[in-house]
Amino acid sequence: MADATTMTTKGQVTVPREIRDRLGLKSGDKMAFTMLSDGTVVMRPKTRRLADLAGSLTRPGQPEVGVEDMNPFKATTASNTTRAKKSAKRPAR
Repeated sequence: MADATTMTTKGQVTVPREIRDRLGLKSGDKMAFTMLSDGTVVMRPKTRRLADLAGSLTRPGQPEVGVEDMNPFKATTASNTTRAKKSAKRPAR
């Protein structure tokens, strides 16, 4: 894939559609540029925050799970973890 593009007087370039699609880029996304020792420039999407990924792991046909729906599970897991830690500290009989 070796597409060419032209730089504007403002230093702007258009990222070819195929590359935008493969990287999942959309208007407003931040890009990071790195120059390698051989002069090659690597462009990649700037790391996203976890909050930016909210909702990206839903499965088709599955209902969304809100924070309130997770609280009972979180409480059960915390309780089990606490019990496991306490029993691990007890000396063997």
